[in-house]
Amino acid sequence: MGKTSLAFANLRALTILLVVSFHSVLAYLGSQPATQPPFDAPPFIWRAFPILDHERWFGFDLYCAALYVFLMPLFFFISGLFVWPSLARKGIKAFIAGRAFRIGLPFVLGTAFLMPAAHYPVYRLTAADPSLSAYWAHWTALPLWPNGPLWFLWQLFVLNLAAAALFWLAPGFGAAASRVQAKAAEFPGRYLAGFGAVSILAYLPLASIFKPWDWSQFGPFSMQSAQVLLFVSYFFAGVAVGANGVERGLLDADGALPRRWRFWLGLAAAAFFAWLGVTAATVELKPPPVALERLAAVLFAISSVSACAALIAVFLRFGAKAVPLTDNLARNAYGIYLVHYFFVIWLQYLMLGVSLYAAAKGILVSAAVLLLSWGVAIAAGHVLPSSRTSFARRNAPAQAAARPSNEAAVPDKL
Repeated sequence: MGKTSLAFANLRALTILLVVSFHSVLAYLGSQPATQPPFDAPPFIWRAFPILDHERWFGFDLYCAALYVFLMPLFFFISGLFVWPSLARKGIKAFIAGRAFRIGLPFVLGTAFLMPAAHYPVYRLTAADPSLSAYWAHWTALPLWPNGPLWFLWQLFVLNLAAAALFWLAPGFGAAASRVQAKAAEFPGRYLAGFGAVSILAYLPLASIFKPWDWSQFGPFSMQSAQVLLFVSYFFAGVAVGANGVERGLLDADGALPRRWRFWLGLAAAAFFAWLGVTAATVELKPPPVALERLAAVLFAISSVSACAALIAVFLRFGAKAVPLTDNLARNAYGIYLVHYFFVIWLQYLMLGVSLYAAAKGILVSAAVLLLSWGVAIAAGHVLPSSRTSFARRNAPAQAAARPSNEAAVPDKL
């Protein structure tokens, strides 16, 4: 495994830790309502903040704001990195079948079964009748079907279908992306400045209509309203960067990006605090000036790009090392993502009556959720390998026919 692949394996381990901790501390944000909102009352705020504890700490607000800026854009970028090599190796039909099995099926099963089980404590907090039958009646009467963090899966599946269509309609995209990446290796600042402009154009139209924290939902399909096009831009940026392998171009572990990690880290910090200050002003002013809201949107996009660049640069510079524990965490990151929200809600609920400071509760819930989810992911990996092997065998002929004879093996990551 090359340096860049090692760095990204460690980065995947970090991102799943951040996701788990982000959801685990949402119950203790100082900015949330003082009391639990009713289960049946719009706008159903519990979809984003399922449990509200009476213990609060403003430090968690800053922590979650920092993660909110870059975490999901980074997820979409990383998810796009291995798409083009996977299409070249497997062919379109096998690629889509694999993604349907790996992404589509978990979304359907998780939304149908895991999310109702996860949200039962939310209902109990304000329910007159806490029975399971009453809960199911209230759940099915909702005008939507909450799916927690599984919203990421359906959007990712749609973007994978779009990438497959691009592969079919414009097979020369990979070669064109390779030429751009050759220059990006030497001048990452120019490349990232260009992508920053693209991300601003992608974010600004919807940000002028929705707040950064607004959600839209149609049945089981939820989305962060203002960031839909922003996520699209990050995913296809990942597709372009990884079109001819991640060990070269912008992500070269010996290239200019990791050498200038201090610059990107400083820019990320400056952009984040600038966005935070302007956003705070827009919340305080009633109504806020339009120009101030647009400035907040621009700063959000800049903060996202610079934070992602800084984190990648730091890991390329210092994280290109094999570490058994983080390697295991990275290999189980997807399984942890699928199941962790169940443990988040139930543990936050069980901690409501515990007399501890918010910081202590947040740390304990985060650690417990990680260990439980990690254990489930490892156990599932031992139970389900036969299903994955059978699926791979069924698709082996199509993959072999589509694989170029001179193509190097490329890891197929989510």
